[in-house]
Amino acid sequence: MIIKNVRILGGEAADIRIEDGVIAEIGTSLDGDHVVDGQGAIALPGLVDLHTHLREPGREDAETVLTGTQSAARGGYTAVHAMANTMPVADTAGVVEQIWRLGQEHGYCDVQPVGAVTVGLEGRQLAELGAMADSAARVRVFSDDGKCVDDAVLMRRALEYVKAFDGVVAQHAQEPKLTKDAQMNEGVVSGRLGLAGWPAVAEEAIIARDCLLAAHVGSRLHVCHVSTAGSVEIIRWAKSKGWNVTAEVTPHHLLLTDELVEESPVGSYNPIYKVNPPLRTHADVEALRAALADGTIDIVATDHAPHPVEDKETEWAAAAMGMIGLETALSVAQESMVDTGLLDWAGVAERMSAAPARIGRLTGHGRPLEVGSPANIVLYDPTARTEIKPDMFASKSRNTPYEGISLPGKVVATFLRGKATVLEGKLA
Repeated sequence: MIIKNVRILGGEAADIRIEDGVIAEIGTSLDGDHVVDGQGAIALPGLVDLHTHLREPGREDAETVLTGTQSAARGGYTAVHAMANTMPVADTAGVVEQIWRLGQEHGYCDVQPVGAVTVGLEGRQLAELGAMADSAARVRVFSDDGKCVDDAVLMRRALEYVKAFDGVVAQHAQEPKLTKDAQMNEGVVSGRLGLAGWPAVAEEAIIARDCLLAAHVGSRLHVCHVSTAGSVEIIRWAKSKGWNVTAEVTPHHLLLTDELVEESPVGSYNPIYKVNPPLRTHADVEALRAALADGTIDIVATDHAPHPVEDKETEWAAAAMGMIGLETALSVAQESMVDTGLLDWAGVAERMSAAPARIGRLTGHGRPLEVGSPANIVLYDPTARTEIKPDMFASKSRNTPYEGISLPGKVVATFLRGKATVLEGKLA
């Protein structure tokens, strides 16, 4: 197969020959049995998400591995890491292997399960970390995401344990005692709306503690969904020490602020904006963008969190936390980082493909688009523009915060080891 007339990382036009799932040649005027015209689209390595909620098993009313990976493919992803807060929790070798095999069967992208740190996400006892690492799923990322491992001794033990197989603990940084009954970012807007505030220090205190623990035991720590300027400074300090700490930011924390809870295109008090961690201030958004640009924050991760309609279309206090994001992530990255001049397309490829693959130890993903690399490729048209409508997504859920917003760019095609999963913007 030949993919013609594409701009690798936004560079000069070229053709890509694919044979047996691998990039065999890059040049001009290439010919082959099957030709896909890229029409000048930007070619990037297939995106890798380190933080996706696929909900299966247990909450198939919100998402399944099939619909979640279809959504991922439409967003340009060739691999996703499926978080552990399923029902039953992915805290045993049996459950992670079930999720891994579902991903293998459906084939829209690779599914790498994330194992729970503690049994049942209850924060009392370490889960079967070694068994999950040795399973067919080869788990290397462990997280209780949705809940914080707030017990310092347990967190230390987890960090020590994963060293044996080069694993990483991905922490959901939220001190539970400081966020009891919290509803949104603590600040001016929460005061006006009368909603219980979620202080920045609840995130920052856990990050500081865990950076120290990771340094003490010489292990790998990954910080999930960083949301505050203070967190950025702590991570920057830890990295300056040479400690093995990485961090992620979500697309919605790069673009949206807590002011939307008060006034937005879809009205005030709309639970579509209820998320954990909460949307923060303009100052936090600017700090997060700068940190992603300078490498303090390593990657963009979606925290794709689908929910059925009844769990979001209810009063604010009762609504579930979370937003879907797989199909809009690249557009938000363009809006917040590329169009602002903070990143070029090579920088996007590093933060949305290469770095998440490195952190998750996915050797077959995140490779440069060069001869010999697996043909995991996304073609993206940055000149397109789309008004977001909830019914346009492949996801089973519709809880997007971008309804009514116009976002730039469009995924034209996605290839997983040379097989088209998306063509002309539609599932292949």
